[in-house]
Parts: sequence; C-alpha cells; structure tokens
Amino acid sequence: MHSISLNNYWNWEKMPTPPEIERHPMQPFLRRKIEVVAAVIFDEQGRIFATQRGYGEWKDWWEFPGGKIEAGETPQQALKREIHEELDAEIEVGELLRTIDYDYPTFHLTMHCFKCKLAGNHVTLLEHEAAKWLAPNELQSVKWLPADEDLIDALAHTHLK
Repeated sequence: MHSISLNNYWNWEKMPTPPEIERHPMQPFLRRKIEVVAAVIFDEQGRIFATQRGYGEWKDWWEFPGGKIEAGETPQQALKREIHEELDAEIEVGELLRTIDYDYPTFHLTMHCFKCKLAGNHVTLLEHEAAKWLAPNELQSVKWLPADEDLIDALAHTHLK
C-alpha cells in the first residue's frame, strides 16, 4: 500500500473562503440553514409590535422580534426565551401563523411566525434600536427584512389576526 498526501494534489492554502465560493441558485444545499422563530405580537387594538435592528448587515431594517431555536427547545420555548433576552418581557405564544422559507445570499432561513401577546406592560429594548406599534395599514411605513415581507402583505391585506 502506498500513502498519498493530499497536499501533493491540492493547494489547501489557495482554497477559496466561503464568501468567494460561487453559489448556483439550483444548489441550495451549499447554503447554511438557519431555523428561527418570530413573535407577531398583537395588542388589544390589533396593532403589531415591530422592532428595528441595531446591528449587523441589516442594521436599521425592521423585523419581528425572535431568534434561533437552540438544541432541545420547542419553537414556543425558543420564542419565550428570545423575547425575554431581547425585550426583557414575557409573552403568551399562540397559534402558528405561517412558516416562511427565504433564501438570503449566504444562507437559507426557515422562520416560524407565531401569534403572540405581551403578558404584561413591561418592554425594554436590549438589542434593538427602536420599536413601535403599527396598525395593519401602517405596516408598509417601515423597511422590513426581506423574509418578513410576505407575512407583512398577509397582515396588511387579509388582516390575519
């Protein structure tokens, strides 16, 4: 038997880093997959709570609060944890409104959007720049993250509540 070193056949130092790899749209398996939950928080007047990102590539864009599901968590547990971490608030998690699959340039997002309501009046922004309550007819007044846009259309036009 002969031992073959891969270093003789491949220059590992010249290998492209992930952002330099060209991705073909028909090969979604090359993208990272991220599964998250989002809280569509309604108040008694039917307004929806929106938060503005304060960091990263999508800084200043608006989103529903939430985040990644950790190992061993149900989506509902993850949502309660994320809202406590982001807003120092407690919520009641209701029905699943919609699951959205969206391809960003560097990853595939699966976002489970739940109807929620605050379990109190206390909210403190710990990770976001700003927040506001929006009536369904005001939802288009802010710049939403691309993955949120389909849900925004449904909330604005069909009054999904």
